[in-house]
Amino acid sequence: MRFVATEKFEKSLSRMSDINIYAVEKALRLLRDNPKHPSLRVKRVKGTADIWEASATKSIRITFRFLNQDIIQLRNVGTHEQVFKPPY
Repeated sequence: MRFVATEKFEKSLSRMSDINIYAVEKALRLLRDNPKHPSLRVKRVKGTADIWEASATKSIRITFRFLNQDIIQLRNVGTHEQVFKPPY
């Protein structure tokens, strides 16, 4: 599995603290290795057909899409309030 990050994801990640960036990187390693890892709490974003969310910490969320079996598109990262405003 490999990741393709959107510009929005990269911009949001660059504004985070080092501690939160570390947590996101750890969550992405788990997502790459096992998308069903329980600590990620992966679930579909309500009202969407193909956008998913994962938890990096209690307050930091990552939204993403499976482009195919080998590629995950990272769409957004941030707090719940930052991430769950359309377009996710």
